[in-house]
Amino acid sequence: MLYEKEVAEALFVCPECSHHRRIDARTRIEQLVDPGSFEELYADLRPQDPLKFKDRIPYKDRIKREQSKTGELEAIVVGRGFVRGRAVMLGVMNPSFIMASMGAVVGEKVTRAIERAIEENLPLVVVTASGGARMQEGMVSLVQMAKTSAALARLDDAGGLYIVVATDPTTAGVAASFAGLGDFIIAEPKAMIGFAGPRVIANTINAELPDGFQTAEFMMEHGFVDLIVSRSNLRREIARLIDFCGK
Repeated sequence: MLYEKEVAEALFVCPECSHHRRIDARTRIEQLVDPGSFEELYADLRPQDPLKFKDRIPYKDRIKREQSKTGELEAIVVGRGFVRGRAVMLGVMNPSFIMASMGAVVGEKVTRAIERAIEENLPLVVVTASGGARMQEGMVSLVQMAKTSAALARLDDAGGLYIVVATDPTTAGVAASFAGLGDFIIAEPKAMIGFAGPRVIANTINAELPDGFQTAEFMMEHGFVDLIVSRSNLRREIARLIDFCGK
C-alpha cells in the first residue's frame, strides 16, 4: 500500500520498487521545466475526422470524449521553456489521450516545434509515449511519420540538437519516426520501446522472445537507446547534454 501524496512527491515513481508510472503531459512539463517558464504554442489545433471513421463509438465522438476527459485538444503539448536555465523547444506526448496515438495534429505540432527550434536556434526535447499511428485517420496519420522525419532532417542540416526522452510505451509509428531519430535517446527505466508489441511478434514468428525484450534496458544493450535515466534525474541529464553539445 502506498500513500498518494508520497508517490506524487516521488514524481509518480514507486518509492518501494522504482516503477515509473505513466503521467500526463501537463504533469510531465511541470516536472521538467523551470517553474513558470513554459509558454505553450499551437494550442488551438484541433483534430478532424478525414475518413468519417465509424466504429462502436464514432471517431468525432471519441475525440470529444477524450477532450472532455483530459482537458486537452490533442495528444501532445508543445512550447518553449527552460530546463535548469537552458532554453528549449519542448514537446510532450500525453498517454491519457487515446494512448497518445499520432494523428494529423500530433504530426503537425511536432513538425512546427522542429521548425521553430530551427528558426530560434533552440535545442529540441520531445518526450514520447505512444501506441503509434492513429488508425481512425488512416493514411493521413501514417504520412506524419515521413513529415516529422523530413523536418528532423532539416534540423540536422541546420546543426540543431534533438533529445528524445522515451517513456512507457514508445511504440509503432512514433518509435519508427521521430522517437527514433534523436541525437540522444534517453529512456526511463523499464519503459517499453519498440515497433510491434512483443505478443504480436512472438505470434508472428512463432518464437520465444528473450527476457526483457523491448524494455529500455534491452534496447540500450542493442544500441537503440543511449541512456537510461530515472525521472528524478531527467532535468539534470537534459541540461548536461545541452551543455555538452554547446547549445
